[in-house]
Amino acid sequence: MEANGDLSGRLARNAKQLREARGLTQQQIAKLAGLPRATWAHLESGEANPTLAVLDRAATVLQVSIEELLSAPRATARFYARGSLPVRTPGEATVRKLLPDPIPGMSIERMELTPGGRMVGIPHTPGTREYLTVEAGEIQLIVAGEIWTVTPGDVVVFRGDERHSYYNPGRVAAVGYSVVVLAGSE
Repeated sequence: MEANGDLSGRLARNAKQLREARGLTQQQIAKLAGLPRATWAHLESGEANPTLAVLDRAATVLQVSIEELLSAPRATARFYARGSLPVRTPGEATVRKLLPDPIPGMSIERMELTPGGRMVGIPHTPGTREYLTVEAGEIQLIVAGEIWTVTPGDVVVFRGDERHSYYNPGRVAAVGYSVVVLAGSE
């Protein structure tokens, strides 16, 4: 069981952090919540024992749940070292997942094609869209027999359910990013 001081301290830290993140003073947030400024200041002091009604007003004005207002802080960042995310090597390419946590209906990958390298794309489900952009070098994208030359900064949007492949016609490695949005996930 947790000591009341710990709970009050979390409430104080969270209320202050959330208020400051919104760029508001204690006076401004108290007015928006319909509370006296002294009540808000007491919340942020760590010494408050607020009623449920005061907690509800504070959570509502901060646009969070009461649970979030009282919750222990969570890590705001996680570090993933190079090579810790999945890598595959189809053809003459290295393809790395860029996101450690899945986003439903979406895939984002970094592809690096060796000079003269090719990679055949796998057609996705009907209605899928794919976005290809290039960071370095040049990638020729072949979609349903049509060829697109993609250079740094360019973006090509195409139906990911069609046959497609990637080719690096250059003498240096080409780096591109593929974003796949599966059908029905918009």
